[in-house]
Amino acid sequence: QVQLVESGGGLVQPGGSLRLSCVASGSIGTIHTMGWYRQAPGKQRELVAKVSGSTINYADSVKGRFIISRNGATVYLQMNSLKPEDTAVYYCNADTIQGVSQLARPSFWGQGTQVTVSS
Repeated sequence: QVQLVESGGGLVQPGGSLRLSCVASGSIGTIHTMGWYRQAPGKQRELVAKVSGSTINYADSVKGRFIISRNGATVYLQMNSLKPEDTAVYYCNADTIQGVSQLARPSFWGQGTQVTVSS
């Protein structure tokens, strides 16, 4: 079992910056991938960025503006040059590998934090 607690969301002007944090607790030794997803009203949830070991992936829409990093049980998302289209609920995600066979790979999600970019 993994619990994820997010912080750092809020209201920011276009061109501004925010730093999201997500702290994992519980069976953190089972986590192999952590990432951030977002969902805007009327749209499907989409991947923003994820880190698995030394491999990092970004959505094309945030490349060059966002930076994901992980330090132990905490994952960060530094968001720079924010645009109104970045407005969404941002969710922290952790993928795990569990069980003797290592075939059970449940995912866990945070509660979501609102990011609003507006002047």
